[in-house]
Amino acid sequence: MYASNFNLDLYLQRIGYQQPVRPDIQTVTALMKQQLRTVAFENLDVQAKKIVSLVPEDIVEKIVGASGEARRGGYCYEVNGLFAMAITALGLEYQFVFCRPMFYPMRRPKTHMALLVKVEGQQLLCDLGFGSYGLRAPIALCDINLPQPQDFDLFRLISPEPGQYVLQAQLENNWVNQYGFDLYAADWLDFMPANFLNSTHPDTIFVQKLLVILQTAQGRKMLVGNEFKQTVRGVTEVELIAADAVAALLEREFGLVAG
Repeated sequence: MYASNFNLDLYLQRIGYQQPVRPDIQTVTALMKQQLRTVAFENLDVQAKKIVSLVPEDIVEKIVGASGEARRGGYCYEVNGLFAMAITALGLEYQFVFCRPMFYPMRRPKTHMALLVKVEGQQLLCDLGFGSYGLRAPIALCDINLPQPQDFDLFRLISPEPGQYVLQAQLENNWVNQYGFDLYAADWLDFMPANFLNSTHPDTIFVQKLLVILQTAQGRKMLVGNEFKQTVRGVTEVELIAADAVAALLEREFGLVAG
């Protein structure tokens, strides 16, 4: 993943990362966590009836900006695309994979994007754009059936058959499927039809309602429609937000300024 305007130092400034960076698992994990806590998963453009741009330079301009101080996020293609640029700048290899969301009551197409990053002899599943129960750190593909505590969440990968993987999250003591994927490498342009669908189709959640999520060290913040949810140490509080108070809440709680 390459964009002519991507600058690693500006990316690090945007996510507030001040430690040395190296092509190792520790750095990949730290960058993923820091981006998740500073770059919101959000669909403001879709709600403004815009088709999300997958031009790499547009993604950098939107999320990082020319000074590293932009104040926007994006949904899976944008935030994972940006992370892929950082992985490339570290000199590491990765591949995009198509993922099938599995928490819906009916079978859905493979519209989600994640990354498999090759580092220190391992393949790590990295995903910064799955929303409410998205990963908080990478998971190695070799850690099948091994519960992965991540802050106050618990995840695991299972492999129903060779070459097939399902990410699960533990919710109320039950393992719940989040999405499935295989090892087929996807090209960036392969996601353009899915992006158009997610930007325009009335059945997608991105078109139906405002959706903003930002992870924190102790949980997450979510704005779904007019419901603002804060989860701290597994306890969730819900507040209804008036329409004329949404803009102020977006800036205060998520650091977002639409534009």
